[in-house]
Amino acid sequence: MSQLKVFADQNPNDALLDITDGEQITAELSKVGVLFERWATPGEIADNATQEDILALYQDDIDRVKAMGGYQTVDVLHMVPTHPDKEAMRQKFLNEHRHHEDEVRFFVKGQGLFCLHIEDKVYQVLCTRNDLISVPANTPHWFDMGPAPEFTALRFFDNVEGWVPHWTESDIAGKFDRLDQL
Repeated sequence: MSQLKVFADQNPNDALLDITDGEQITAELSKVGVLFERWATPGEIADNATQEDILALYQDDIDRVKAMGGYQTVDVLHMVPTHPDKEAMRQKFLNEHRHHEDEVRFFVKGQGLFCLHIEDKVYQVLCTRNDLISVPANTPHWFDMGPAPEFTALRFFDNVEGWVPHWTESDIAGKFDRLDQL
């Protein structure tokens, strides 16, 4: 189930807000310029679906988001608990960073935790199946896929290099719960 928790950035223990309703999550995140949508599943996704199968299934929504944000490419990221590089991939984005481009991700299945540090608050967004989140360029944030990641996600890029992290050097991410601690 999707969830949004909002914290004062100096108090990771007491949520100011804790909601699971998709419309409420969309409304709260829109107040800080973050796009959050829930997409309907346009059909069944086979366990052995290829990247092409998944892209074809969501083509209408992909085209809409690409046009809306000027994104050039979309790919499919598939992570499983047995992936040989899972820990390195997890560690890569666990510390607070920014990107010079939007980070747009749609969860086809599974889950991931985005934490957005906006002004004096942390917006902890648990994204699950059918959730799209667009983190605006230059928004300080971190992402946790958990120690046993299991998700499939569409990623939208406005350049061929993909998202390049620019570290903030803040230790804030280590003060908040990880995906496996929720």
